[in-house]
Amino acid sequence: MVEPRALADVFELLVGVYEIDSAGRTLVEWMKEDWHLFSHAAMDVAHSKELLAEILDDGDIVRKPFVPSSAYDSKALAQWENLRDELMWKNRYFLDEVLDADRLRELLGHLPTDDMPAKWFRARILANGAAHPIGEMGAPPKRLASHGRANPPGIPYLYLGSMPETAAAEIRPHTGEVACVADFTIPIPLRGVDLRNPRQLVSPFLLADASAIGQLRADIAFLERLGDELTRPVQPRGAAIDYVPSQYLCEFIKKNGYDGVVYRSSVSDGMNLALFDPSKAVGGGVAKFNITKVTVKVDPA
Repeated sequence: MVEPRALADVFELLVGVYEIDSAGRTLVEWMKEDWHLFSHAAMDVAHSKELLAEILDDGDIVRKPFVPSSAYDSKALAQWENLRDELMWKNRYFLDEVLDADRLRELLGHLPTDDMPAKWFRARILANGAAHPIGEMGAPPKRLASHGRANPPGIPYLYLGSMPETAAAEIRPHTGEVACVADFTIPIPLRGVDLRNPRQLVSPFLLADASAIGQLRADIAFLERLGDELTRPVQPRGAAIDYVPSQYLCEFIKKNGYDGVVYRSSVSDGMNLALFDPSKAVGGGVAKFNITKVTVKVDPA
């Protein structure tokens, strides 16, 4: 247990990235939204204000309206949108648009793959009644590796799901089909980048001054956009073009020494892992699962 006042120094730094504005919101509301602080189910706004007042030893400041400081902005998101457009429609290998590689490298360091499971899963539809052997459940050969969310054609990565259900859903099965699901063990700790929920992962308390915290807050939307690149649904007929931005991103991540990237599944619960070096995963057993139900959700166009 920690006395609230013991946290005063780090919270005062965080408060420094906001400024009073009559049209603003309370500090607690900003901290909940920007950093997912006070996120426990019992910590509603009222209880969060009470705790923050204890931390800061100031019952007045938690009632005042604030806005994010205008001193901090981010060009990274706009640069990414321009780069994305160029990669898809103008140039592929010799680019005019550039990202701030040093800043992106620094931001990725805020998204470690901590507490990842050692066991992951990969699925294939059963073809002829007999389960695929484990040797056929890994990444495809180079000549057969087509466009993927993370890999360019000809460069196979190993795509894994955190649960058998996740792995099966990712292959878009039909009701009545049978899926072979293999388990793979990966080395722990995994040196990867976790793009599932950047706003929850980045911590302002790891930074030593208010300006660094303010700039990090400004760049979170950019990190969220990168996570969306790996999660957005893509039609197979458009994969050759639509996957290019996420392939570029993963190539950058790989070039900087990471083992893989973790991202949300767009078709199921659980998470996915694109492992850049398939040889780092050790295959285990293979089990068969009946696909008993496939759910489709529709929204107005």
